[in-house]
Amino acid sequence: MTIPIRILGLDPGLRKTGWGIVVSEGTKLSFVACGCIESDEKRPLAERLMQLHEGIAGVIASFAPDEAAVEETFVNRDPQSALKLGQARGIALVVPAIAGLSVGEYAANLVKKTVVGVGHADKKQVQAMIRVLLPKAEAKSADAADALAVAICHAQHRGIRTLAAQMRAVS
Repeated sequence: MTIPIRILGLDPGLRKTGWGIVVSEGTKLSFVACGCIESDEKRPLAERLMQLHEGIAGVIASFAPDEAAVEETFVNRDPQSALKLGQARGIALVVPAIAGLSVGEYAANLVKKTVVGVGHADKKQVQAMIRVLLPKAEAKSADAADALAVAICHAQHRGIRTLAAQMRAVS
C-alpha cells in the first residue's frame, strides 16, 4: 500500500507565479487544484514580492501539501529581468520551507522531458500533456499548467531524491 503524497508545484514569476497541486499515490496521479498568483505591476517590488509570499502561503494553508517543487529558472539575457525573476523564485522556495515542507528544485528541461518526453517542448505541448496526464485538470493558463508539470516531475523523481538522501545519511 502506498501513502498518498500531496505535492505543490510552483512555476515562479514576478508577474504571475503558477501553482498546481497533485496527489501522487504510487504511479497514480490525481489533480487537486491549480491557478496563478499575480502581483500588481504598479506596486513597488517589495510589495509585489509580499503579494507572491501571501499568495503562496494562502495556497499552502488552503490545500495542505506534503511537499513542494519549484522550477529552476533559465539564464535570461537581461540582467534586470533575471534578478527580478530570481527574487520571485526565492519567495517560491522560502514560503514552502517556512511552512515546513521539503522543497525540490527541477530544471525546466527535466520538467518538460518528464511530462512531454522532450526537454525543449513548448508551452502548448506541456499544456496538451497535462490534459492527458490529469484529465480533470482545468489549467486555464500556461503558468498553471507549468506548475502542474513541476509537481508531476517531482512525483516522478521524488523516490530517487529520497533514496539518494538515505544513501548519503548511511555513508
